[in-house]
Amino acid sequence: MNSLEPRPTAGGKRSRLFVYNGGFLTQRRLRRILTLAGYDIRLGLPGPQDLVGIWGNSPTAHRGRAMASRQDSGLLRIEDAFVRSLHPGRAGEPPMGLLLDRRAMHFDPSQPSDLEELLASGPLDDTVLLSRARDAITRLRAHHLSKYNAFDPAAAVPDPGYVLVIDQTRGDASVTASGGDRARFREMLYYAREENPGARILIKTHPETAQGFRQGYFQEQDAEGPVEFFADAVSPWALLDGAVAVYTVSSQLGFEAILAGHRPRLFGQPFYAGWGLTEDEFPITRRQRRLTRAQLVAAALLLYPVWYDPFRDRLCDFETAMDMIEAQARAWREDHQGWSAAGMRLWKRGPLQRFYGQHKKIQFSEEPAGSARRKMVWASKAGPQHDGAVRVEDGFLRSRGLGAALVPPLSLVADSSGIYYDPRQPSDLEGWIAKRAVLSQTEEHRADALIRQLTDSGLSKYNLGEAAPALPKGHLILVPGQVEDDASILTGAGEVNTNLALLQAARGANPDAVIIYKPHPDVEAGLREGAADARGLADVVASGTSPAALLAEVDEVWTMTSLMGFEALLRGVKVTTLGAPFYAGWGLTTDLGDVPARRQAQVTLAGLAHAVLIDYPRYLDPVTGQPCPVEVVADRLAGGHIPRPSAANRAMSKLQGLFATYAYLWR
Repeated sequence: MNSLEPRPTAGGKRSRLFVYNGGFLTQRRLRRILTLAGYDIRLGLPGPQDLVGIWGNSPTAHRGRAMASRQDSGLLRIEDAFVRSLHPGRAGEPPMGLLLDRRAMHFDPSQPSDLEELLASGPLDDTVLLSRARDAITRLRAHHLSKYNAFDPAAAVPDPGYVLVIDQTRGDASVTASGGDRARFREMLYYAREENPGARILIKTHPETAQGFRQGYFQEQDAEGPVEFFADAVSPWALLDGAVAVYTVSSQLGFEAILAGHRPRLFGQPFYAGWGLTEDEFPITRRQRRLTRAQLVAAALLLYPVWYDPFRDRLCDFETAMDMIEAQARAWREDHQGWSAAGMRLWKRGPLQRFYGQHKKIQFSEEPAGSARRKMVWASKAGPQHDGAVRVEDGFLRSRGLGAALVPPLSLVADSSGIYYDPRQPSDLEGWIAKRAVLSQTEEHRADALIRQLTDSGLSKYNLGEAAPALPKGHLILVPGQVEDDASILTGAGEVNTNLALLQAARGANPDAVIIYKPHPDVEAGLREGAADARGLADVVASGTSPAALLAEVDEVWTMTSLMGFEALLRGVKVTTLGAPFYAGWGLTTDLGDVPARRQAQVTLAGLAHAVLIDYPRYLDPVTGQPCPVEVVADRLAGGHIPRPSAANRAMSKLQGLFATYAYLWR
C-alpha cells in the first residue's frame, strides 16, 4: 500500500482506532498523522471491526494487545519512520513520519509484517519507483540524513580502516525481538576481533546513550586492546565511508551501511536481513527473495511509511518530507555553534535572529567574534576587518514588500566564499550552479515543479505592482531599472552602469523594437538612487507594474544585473545582459558584458533554478516561524499568508523615506 493512501475500512469509512496510551492523545503530531492516514482515534471498548493502536513494544503496549485479544479486534502497530527528525523522540521532537503496520512489528522476525510482505512479494520493479529509490540513496548520503540529524557533517571521524561495531540502547525492542542481550553483543564483538585480526575496532555508541537518555549494551571493560568507544555526534555516512567492515545486531545503522555499499554482518534479524544484502548469523528461512539496494529503499522509505508535511498539514511523499528535514537539519548545523553578526542595521536584527538564532542567540557586535562562534556580516558592509566572515544578503524570493520599506525577508543567503552579486570573486552560488550542471531525476522534477509554481502564481522577489498596462504591438523588450548605487551595479555592471546608459544601449541595438522601461520599485518609492529620463528612449514607462505581469507579455529583457533577468529566464523569455549577473555565463543568456571566464559549465534552466532557489538560500516560514523549503514560502506568498510588518517597522520605513527625500532635495 502506498504511503499516501488512506487506510479506510471495507465500507469506505474511517477506521476506528482505540488507544490505551496517553501519548496518542497528548502528542498532536502523532494524533494528526493518524487522523490524516484514515484513523479515528477513540477511547473505550473496540468491536470486532475496530482496531487497537499500540506504540511498538512500549511499556503500555500490553494493554492494547490484551484489549484486542479480548474484543477480537485487529491491532495497528505504530512506530517512528526510519528518517525521523532532528533530535531523538526522547528530546520531545515530533516525528516526520510513522510506520503503520497491521500484521506485525517491522522489527519482530517471529512473524511477517506489512514491510516484510512488501519486500517479499511487492511490485518493486517499477522503473520510476527504482529511479526515485536510487535518488533517495544519493540524497540521504549527499545531505547526510539519518534517523536523527543533529550532527555536523564536517565533524571529524577516525582515520579510515576501522571495523565498526554498533551498540544499541539497552532493552531496544528490535534487539529483544531478535533474542538479543548483552551476551549477544559481546559475541558480536568477539567475532569482529577474530575475523579482523589486528584491525582497529570502534564501538559506535547510540545517540540516546551519548545524550544520557538510555544505557547501551557495551560497557567500559569491553574496550580493551584494539577496541575503543566512539560516541561523537558525526555523520553516519562519513563514519561508514571509513569502515572496512560493519557489525550490528539490528541497528538502523546497519540499513544505512547497506546503502553506503557495505554488506553488514548481522547478529539479529532486523527487517533488512535475509534479502541477499547482509551476512546473517541467524538466517530467516522464509525470506528468499534477492533484492537490490534500490528495491530495499523503495519498500522501506517510499512505500511503507506515512510521511507528513507539517507546513501544509497533509500527508506527503518521501521526497517532500526530506525537503522539510533538510531545511531543519541545515539550520541546526549552521547555527548551533552560534553567530556573531556585524554590519547589521537595527531593523534587520529581529529577522536575522529568527533565521539564524533559534538554536543559539546571535550576538550583534562590531568587535571580533570569539573562537566558538561563526562570524557573519551584511554583504554590503563587509570590509577587511571582516575577513573570514560569512556574507549575508536577501534571497531571491524575498517578501511581499520592499526591503527598503523594512519589510522582513522570508529568505536569506549566507555565502562563505563571496556574495552572488559580486563577480570579481567566486561565490558559493557559482559553486552550486556548476554542480547542478547534472541533476538527478528527483532534483530535475523538483526544480521544474518549482518553476511552474512560481510562474503560475506570478511570484517575483518583492511581489508588488499592478497588472501590466496595454502594450503596443511589436517586438517587446523590457528594460528593468536598477538602484544605481546598489552593490550589484558597483561590482558587476561594467561600462553600462546607469539606467540611462542601459536604455540607450537597448534602443541603439533595437531601433524598431517597443522598449518598455520599468523603474526599480525602491527608486519609485523615493528610497534609493536611479531616476532616469526615459523620454525618446522608451515607448512605455511601466511605473508601479508587477514584474511578473510584464514578463508574461514581453519577448526579451535587456538588463545590467537585475534579478528580473533571472525571473525572465524562468518564464522562457530571452535575456541579454550588459553586466555580469550571477545567471550570466552558463549558456542561458546572451552576454554583452565581461562575464568571468571561470563560468564554464553549461547548465539547464532546471539546474540554474535548483542552485539559485533551492540550494543557496535559507527560508523561514512566516506562519510557523520554522526553517522550511522554498515551496512553503512560495505557497505562503501565493496565498497571501504573510503577516504584516510590525507598527515599529512601518514607522521606521516612513522615517527612512522622509530622510531619503530630504537627502535627494539637498544633495
